Amino acid sequence: MPKSDQAAEDLNPHHIARSQFDAALPFVEDLSDWRGMSEWLFDPERVVKLTLPVVMDDGHVQVFRGYRVLHNTARGPGKGGIRFYPTVDEDEVSALATWMTWKCAVVDVPFGGAKGGVECDPLQMSIAEKRRVTRRFISSLGDDIGPYTDIPAPDMNTDAQVMAWIYDTYQMMHRHTINLAVVTGKPLDLGGIPGRTTATAQGLAYVLERILERGEVPGLSRIEGSRVSVQGYGNVGRYSALILHDMGARIVAVADIGGGAANPDGLDLEEVDAHFREAGTTLGTPGTQPLDVKGPLEVECDILVPAALENQITLENVDRVNASVVIEGANGPTTPGADRALVDRGIPVIPDILANAGGVAVSYFEWERNLANKLQVEEDEVNARLRAQMRRATDGVLEVYHRLQDHLPEYRDRWHEAMPDAPPLRAADMRTAAMVTAVGRCWSALAQRGVWP
Repeated sequence: MPKSDQAAEDLNPHHIARSQFDAALPFVEDLSDWRGMSEWLFDPERVVKLTLPVVMDDGHVQVFRGYRVLHNTARGPGKGGIRFYPTVDEDEVSALATWMTWKCAVVDVPFGGAKGGVECDPLQMSIAEKRRVTRRFISSLGDDIGPYTDIPAPDMNTDAQVMAWIYDTYQMMHRHTINLAVVTGKPLDLGGIPGRTTATAQGLAYVLERILERGEVPGLSRIEGSRVSVQGYGNVGRYSALILHDMGARIVAVADIGGGAANPDGLDLEEVDAHFREAGTTLGTPGTQPLDVKGPLEVECDILVPAALENQITLENVDRVNASVVIEGANGPTTPGADRALVDRGIPVIPDILANAGGVAVSYFEWERNLANKLQVEEDEVNARLRAQMRRATDGVLEVYHRLQDHLPEYRDRWHEAMPDAPPLRAADMRTAAMVTAVGRCWSALAQRGVWP
């Protein structure tokens, strides 16, 4: 890849979200007055920026920066995770909130997109410090979150315990009401739901299963017997490896923030897990080849699962991707330039807003149950409902994908008439099809509601 192309690549996640949105607009049916509508559809409804003073264990006061972005509520209240990470900023949170809107629409969950985060390094914090940061963040947000307005969930470096602190903080501020639905991903004893921890990975497996069944990946028709490489060993990456292994795949590589491990004959995931628990990284697992953080992206495999951070597959390394299909477990792991390069090479990319939407689907099940104060359900029931929803969403995206391919000349003519100076339309890929599905549903909801007053 020419160095000039690499240098020109824009890695700002909010700019990437805009690029993906703009690429889908020409294919959206009946988007009248698309110029004004596009701004209404893309711009966030609310951005909250917070200064969070917290007393640390040694008694000094440390100031953290917190963000909560509510992107779009055309189809329902905001929904989206809270992440704790050193690089959290407004652009990242805004992009993640935007992707959440499209994600909810693709799987037809009646939520809009939201996201939150605190700029911090939880690996350098005690449990007590992490709890105080959480409580300060939620108390500062106040009524900017709520069971009917904006419902947080786990994300990077947050888990069921953090969700329990969120619920408790909100409950202390809103006494004498039932507030279990203010947050999802909670412990089971606090209104959580079985299967939520594994839902994102489980949903990814269901999407992949359906894509392969329908013959969308040349030479690969099923998960059983395939070779899988996973970048990221957090919740999504680890459970993706375990679930796909249980479905008959051979996991040939994994990696976390400290490095990774590879074995072309297949990793022993029990040994990988044991080493990870002891060493804090998969790097150095006995009997494996060492990898760097991005190593799994270049391992020869059938199925590549980037499940770490944004901007992992870029113009710099896309030529070294050696897979038959990429399915995005993380949000925004593939840049637009890399996206095009993969598709041009005949490597389908199953986009994040479809592939990793299982988490928000099961979050909806939990929220629905909390609002109705229903009895607990069985995990098998949750997974059966999730499988049906993810397969239905996959079929819907594929239907749009093939329609866009079949009618590309008509879309090109229409776009050229509307924008004669614009570059010609490229053929649509699965990401475009998923975006068209999502944007179309959100636009329909806005159009039917109208502009108030």
